[in-house]
Amino acid sequence: MQQTSVTSKGQVTIPKNVRQKLGIRKGSQISFEVIGNHVEMRVENTPVEIKKSGFGMLKSKKQAVPVDFDPAQLLKP
Repeated sequence: MQQTSVTSKGQVTIPKNVRQKLGIRKGSQISFEVIGNHVEMRVENTPVEIKKSGFGMLKSKKQAVPVDFDPAQLLKP
């Protein structure tokens, strides 16, 4: 059994091996229930897995280049 300290705000850090085993990550929803003299913690909802590639993460404010754009036209006098 692992122990951790409670912060002044009532927060605790869930040990890494427990987070990994239960699939807990940023955005996970956890519920707590007092049963007798202990607390039962349940993972209620885990967000969709974060993609490992960064494709599609960045958004541009610039207008997209038209599909029929020919860069060779820029070189014509």
